[in-house]
Amino acid sequence: MSKEPPDHPVAGSTPSHPPSPHDSLEGEDRAEGSRRDRRRARRAIRGARRRALPRLRRLLPTWRIAVGGLLSLLLLGTAAFVALYLLVPVPDPNARAVAQSTVYYYADGTTELARTGKVNRQDVAIGQIPPAIQHAVVCAEDRSFYRNKGVDLKGMLRAAWRNLQSMAASGKGTQGGSTITQQYVKNFYLTQDQTITRKVKELFISLKVDRQQSKDDILAGYLNTSYFGRNAYGIQTAAHAYYGVDAAKLTLAQGAYLATLLQAPSSYDVKTSTPANRVKAVARWNYVLDGMVSMGFLRPAERASLTFPEPLDPKPTKSLSGQAGYLVGVVDDYLTNTGVLSAASLKAGGWKITTTFDKAKQDAFAAAVRSELTAQLDPKARPDADTHVRVAGASIDPATGRIVAVYGGPDYAGQPFNDATRQDNQVGSTFKPIDLAAGLEGNHSTQYGHRITTETLYDGDSRLSITGGPTAYAPSNEDDINYGDVTLRYAMMKSVNSVYAQLGVDIGLAEVRRTAVKLGIPETVPGMDPANTSMTLGTATPSAIDLAAAYATFANHGQAITPWPVLKLERPGDSEVPKLPGHPARAAVARGTADAVTDVLEDVVSPSGTGALALGLDRPAAGKTGTTDNNRSAWFAGYTPELAAAVGLFREDPKTHAKLPLAGTAGYARINGGAFPTAIWTAYMGGALRGTPVKHFDLQLDRDNQPAEAPPPRTAPGRPRSPVPAPSAPRMPAPASSPTPSPTAPPARLPTGRPSRPPTATAVPLLPGL
Repeated sequence: MSKEPPDHPVAGSTPSHPPSPHDSLEGEDRAEGSRRDRRRARRAIRGARRRALPRLRRLLPTWRIAVGGLLSLLLLGTAAFVALYLLVPVPDPNARAVAQSTVYYYADGTTELARTGKVNRQDVAIGQIPPAIQHAVVCAEDRSFYRNKGVDLKGMLRAAWRNLQSMAASGKGTQGGSTITQQYVKNFYLTQDQTITRKVKELFISLKVDRQQSKDDILAGYLNTSYFGRNAYGIQTAAHAYYGVDAAKLTLAQGAYLATLLQAPSSYDVKTSTPANRVKAVARWNYVLDGMVSMGFLRPAERASLTFPEPLDPKPTKSLSGQAGYLVGVVDDYLTNTGVLSAASLKAGGWKITTTFDKAKQDAFAAAVRSELTAQLDPKARPDADTHVRVAGASIDPATGRIVAVYGGPDYAGQPFNDATRQDNQVGSTFKPIDLAAGLEGNHSTQYGHRITTETLYDGDSRLSITGGPTAYAPSNEDDINYGDVTLRYAMMKSVNSVYAQLGVDIGLAEVRRTAVKLGIPETVPGMDPANTSMTLGTATPSAIDLAAAYATFANHGQAITPWPVLKLERPGDSEVPKLPGHPARAAVARGTADAVTDVLEDVVSPSGTGALALGLDRPAAGKTGTTDNNRSAWFAGYTPELAAAVGLFREDPKTHAKLPLAGTAGYARINGGAFPTAIWTAYMGGALRGTPVKHFDLQLDRDNQPAEAPPPRTAPGRPRSPVPAPSAPRMPAPASSPTPSPTAPPARLPTGRPSRPPTATAVPLLPGL
């Protein structure tokens, strides 16, 4: 038998040498090669089958390629979605979204005075929007609002499909698929730009906002930022623009119409739209209400009872023209100067400010200026005299300090400078009641030791040298009249300069200044320097508001209240609103002093007084005229028991603000405080107090301040005291034919301020008395 070669082992026997690692690697290579071969073979078979297919069929991907591609796209899309969700932040609100208008109201709290701000909007909390109105908006704009997560993919796809159909038919798409959340995000955080970038941001921010905010917060934000037409942003201003009420007082039918406007504000305004658009607006209003029924927000019976609510006619947006700008300026200055609001906070808007201004009184002031002055000016005929004539006016309630009316100029739009608050016009002899109050307060005496009362005698001759003053001074009286010895009462009635110049020195000019400040004249006002002997004749330049405040103190029996213009400050939706300051009364002078001044000023408003024109008011009144050096300003300040007011008249260069003489104005050679200012004051007070009961002054006078002689004729309130010219036709006093009239001589028993006339010093005329 032959034998196998020794190098071939018998099957099942143990190899004669141990296995090598190379043996296993070679086996794996052979197996892998076998698998590759099989795959190649399968691909080759599939390729052959595909090549056998028709050409068009070969262009379609296989199911394996399609599934693989879709899975890849899904994975990539998911990764991109997650990345964008993480990378796109919720931004800060855009500037326009947070900008709101500040609305100013007259004292009644409902009559709008003005509104400021570039965006006409007032935010309100969701609690101030009736639930039925909220539901109407949801049914109009996003019926899945309470279910969706900020976006509605189904709605977006449906809108996209309808847009495609519409574009195929008409070339334009019309459907929107945005949710309320998306619209809120667009309004509040983004812009209205129609770009892919903005739409992508809107999508992801909406998802985040829905997680971070409640549905109520989102709906409130949407309703406060949406545009409703008529320049109204937000439902609060829309409610006023279309129905004249706050959002909280809207009816369901009205709210449904406002919800209708959200889709097409201009087209659906039934007061300005075409008949066809009116039909569309009413149809959408019905769509909104039917949606409320279908969603369970409204009973069918109630739905059937509703009729379309006709809105108001459009009105111009309140601006700062007319008197509004002057009043707003007074309010803004008060809030910032008292530290209630910073200028930045006020400018940010959103405030609701109820002022102290009374609309009827404000209108009466403007009407008085027009009828008593403007109507008599003729700039074409008298271009050098009737141009640039200006009026400053203010009125205050003495009992409360409320500023009830301000006249700052004819129209803020044309003259934005407020003449009622300026402090650069001398007030002349309207300062003399302050001199008298300073003399009566305490226990002052003349330089000869006589106690000062309203009946103290002083030498009233013109150009007397003032004794004891810090500077040489010899003032002239109006028309250079010599009055001889007259009481302080009579000197006030005739506005005798020499008397009150000496009185101020006898009291002490520093004391006069202190009394003025206590009565309400700001201590920073120029012209109250005790080093100037002429101070007592009205070199001070308080504003019309300041002067009215001082006279209001007399009317309030010596109790001074700093004038104020704001009744209430609110910010809808903000629980932390700054508190307004209080308005406590402070004792400026004793009641006896204030009442004695009032008693004397009643004599000024008499047939023989410089304020005779004010008799046309036909009520008890007290006041004082004032005319300054070179006729550069003229004033009348006065009061009844319930109302005080000051009126100033002046001319100025509109470029340099240099004061121009009033001589020649309206054709008169000279303008005194007893003319146009008194006429305006009388007409204003008559309009402001029309229909109110006549009140009497309740005066408490001590014996020394009782008139020692028969006072000028006074008649019972409600009847004219004498046949004086009507206030609508002021007449300028003609120059006296004789420089020495014969005033009623006071009783010789009265104490005198100067027993004999001292030598006359060099005359230094400063302030004509009237």
